[in-house]
Amino acid sequence: MNLLLTGANGYIGLRLIPELLGAGHRVTALVRDKRRFPADEFPEGHLEVIEGDLLQPATLPELPDDLDAAFYLVHSMSAGGDFVEKEQRVAEHFTAWLDRGSCKRVIYLSGLVDESRELSPHLASRLAVERVLRRGKAALTVLRASIIVGSGSASFEIVRDLAEKLPVMICPRWVDTRCQPISIRDVIAYLCGVLAVPETEGETYDIGGPGVMRYRDLLAGYAEVRGLRRWFVPVPFFSPRLSSWWLYLMTSTRFSLARALVDSLEHETVCRDDRIQQLVPVALSTYTVAVDRALSRIAQNRVPSSWVDSLVGGSLDPRFIDAIQVPQHGVYHDRRSCRLSAPRDEVVAAVWSLGGERGWPSMNWAWDIRGAVDRMVGGIGTRRGRRDPVDLRPGDALDFWRVVLADREAGRLILYAEMKLPGEAWLEFVVRQDELRQTATFRPQGLLGRLYWFAVLPAHWWLFPRMVRRLAAAR
Repeated sequence: MNLLLTGANGYIGLRLIPELLGAGHRVTALVRDKRRFPADEFPEGHLEVIEGDLLQPATLPELPDDLDAAFYLVHSMSAGGDFVEKEQRVAEHFTAWLDRGSCKRVIYLSGLVDESRELSPHLASRLAVERVLRRGKAALTVLRASIIVGSGSASFEIVRDLAEKLPVMICPRWVDTRCQPISIRDVIAYLCGVLAVPETEGETYDIGGPGVMRYRDLLAGYAEVRGLRRWFVPVPFFSPRLSSWWLYLMTSTRFSLARALVDSLEHETVCRDDRIQQLVPVALSTYTVAVDRALSRIAQNRVPSSWVDSLVGGSLDPRFIDAIQVPQHGVYHDRRSCRLSAPRDEVVAAVWSLGGERGWPSMNWAWDIRGAVDRMVGGIGTRRGRRDPVDLRPGDALDFWRVVLADREAGRLILYAEMKLPGEAWLEFVVRQDELRQTATFRPQGLLGRLYWFAVLPAHWWLFPRMVRRLAAAR
């Protein structure tokens, strides 16, 4: 099939693309900025990337001919502001754009809603988008999901933050609200599955995992998998605003996202029918299995959005390992780029020689001090060095980093920080034909993590620009 995918750079989109390509479909991915999409890391001839902004219809290109279906995976809740109005406007622009072509159907991943009740802005916006999409010429298939459990998803990362950090948790009333969490692997299976079943056109289905749980159970279940003892103290006085601030300070989420989520937590998100199972049978993962799988991926790869699930299952071409992404939700970035002033091979060699006895190309003394501080607080410091002075493999230790991905041919290196931090940190290098991109990513844990990031930011302003320039010159 010829497929259009919106939201291609998002959490679901980046996981869906390999499955669609692996099934033999041709995919056209719509992104706002091609430079931030790893198109050249997928097999040539199967994926086309087009650029356009659904908020600005004039920027949208001509639609591909003979589209069989389009996936609508655009959500604006985390962007803040009036996301309800923005989501509806984007859906209207998308529908008008799609109606100019001959696309036969649209598949939309929505949220579980009870249309008979007054909804929160978050859930109401999902329903409003459904109604806009249904007015288009293409037949609409809607999949309504509750909490999605998977390494890197917003809801899972919030649960992980709370359960990891708080031995005693103050619990507002919404922790007893029921939900039906579903594994990210099962969501992808449903999205791919309905594509092959014509009977699903024009229909709306609830999708969920095999068990109904309370939000309190999500936290307790995570703690049980991790072997943590946690106590819950119910309190009656937490208003939605206080709960929003609590989530913001205790987790890595933005306040706008925390507020939108809290407003929805009083609404049950439970499947009201299981018709989808008759048409698209999926062996659903339990919550415990989904959590264990997510933690396993994080432990093995140190990246919340990896394709190892599919690699283990044998259904994904190993080349898709290049699509591994560092976290995008609830993080701070320090992005630098520099044109190469040395041959590309020499720049790759310089990047692959970082650390160890050679040290770091910018303010090496600062790296030594940071390592010494880490050792003082019980961390590993820089004493580990590296296995080989010029070769790197996934899993190698590199001073206080761990190598997550080392693809020399593609010029891509991802390091994960194993020092003591109030959060998680990644350092990524991508050597293009004429440019070196260097990205430091930090995922803070609560207020302390945020304070740490802003405390070290001045050092970043001095250290990172010089480092990317020296590496681009192969020094």
